[in-house]
Amino acid sequence: MPLRSEAVHAHRSDDPLLCPQCDLMVTLPALSPGNRANCPRCHTTLQTAWSEPRRRPMVFALSALFMLLLANLFPFINIHVKGLSSEISLYQIPQVMMSEDYASMAGLFILFVQLVPAFCMVTIILLCLRVQMPQALKARLARWLFMLKAWSMVEIFLAGVLVSFVKLMAYGNIGVNLSFYAYVLFCLLQLRAFQCLDRRGMWNDIAPAPTLKRVLRVGESGLQQQLRGCPCCTAVLPAEQEQCPRCATKGHLRKKHSLQWTMALLVTAALLYIPANILPIMNTELLGNPAPSTIMAGVVLLWSDGSYPVAMVIFIASIMVPTLKMMAIAWLCWDARHPDRQRDSERMHLIYEVVEFVGRWSMIDVFVIAVLSALVRIGQLMNVYPQVAAVLFAMVVILTMIAAMTFDPRLSWDGLNRKNQKELHLDSK
Repeated sequence: MPLRSEAVHAHRSDDPLLCPQCDLMVTLPALSPGNRANCPRCHTTLQTAWSEPRRRPMVFALSALFMLLLANLFPFINIHVKGLSSEISLYQIPQVMMSEDYASMAGLFILFVQLVPAFCMVTIILLCLRVQMPQALKARLARWLFMLKAWSMVEIFLAGVLVSFVKLMAYGNIGVNLSFYAYVLFCLLQLRAFQCLDRRGMWNDIAPAPTLKRVLRVGESGLQQQLRGCPCCTAVLPAEQEQCPRCATKGHLRKKHSLQWTMALLVTAALLYIPANILPIMNTELLGNPAPSTIMAGVVLLWSDGSYPVAMVIFIASIMVPTLKMMAIAWLCWDARHPDRQRDSERMHLIYEVVEFVGRWSMIDVFVIAVLSALVRIGQLMNVYPQVAAVLFAMVVILTMIAAMTFDPRLSWDGLNRKNQKELHLDSK
């Protein structure tokens, strides 16, 4: 297969890499700032070159931390209904949920919206500044950084806040305070810090990649050569070496029991998804009269009120995406269990990438409820309370995210790898 011009050059062998998605052995060229290297087979971005690769993410991370501090110091949003008002700060949202005996939702909010993003930004600053610390601690911090990056849901929470505004506009006037703008900037700066982060460059700063005393065949899979790529630091290792000497991450030629773990998590998520849609997810009290609503009832209400875009967003994120994601993961597992049949590996890879990207956005409905239940506390006039389905739905999203992570995407390419190996064997004869 011809190599893309920005990707890899077969005549170079000084920087070997196994594509984490399709297991193809490639070599990375020297990239000038602004260029990126893509896998020639599955087109996964392997590396992006940035000017000042350490200073750039560090500046963005430092600015993001400052904005997060501002976002917690001042009032966040407020609502005025018939002469009564209510105002909240970011740190008060989990406090309200704790007071309503929803400690699990408060914990998820603190973890995904505050602690994980803050930890990632602090870690980027420490590693990019090359702060003096034991190499084992550096490796541990970098390992946790790349593991937790997917669990930072700042932009999803911000989208949930905007959806909450549309829901509340029918009841009163919504106002934003200084910390709201600070949080928007925090969201943008955090995304930019992640975008500018050079994983391979950071790991090379921590420790050099381990050397292999064997000839590497570019254009063949790691499976054919009995080699594996470290899932954390991307080092190329012998298949029999379970622990990476650079980052201490344990791994195997393929993820052990990948399909079994994925299907177990998927079945659990599917079982929880049924009560999450049947039971009330939110309870709205108007003048003391409770009105519990399910996810679908909320979509219907928004549609009947004329909020068509928001109704579509909630329907897609909370109904369509979880359902289609579970079906897609099941299809990926079924396809991987039949490696000898005729398959379209590129299509299965595309399905996997879509599943991995969109799954976390289903948390938007959970964050909408968190904002509404914290903000709408207006005495006997109007109150909003979370219900048990909110916790169940959050668990569905988390389980499907973990299911996507436990699935090994290289399994979708193993049939093609074996086919290529047979063809090479026949040609050698």
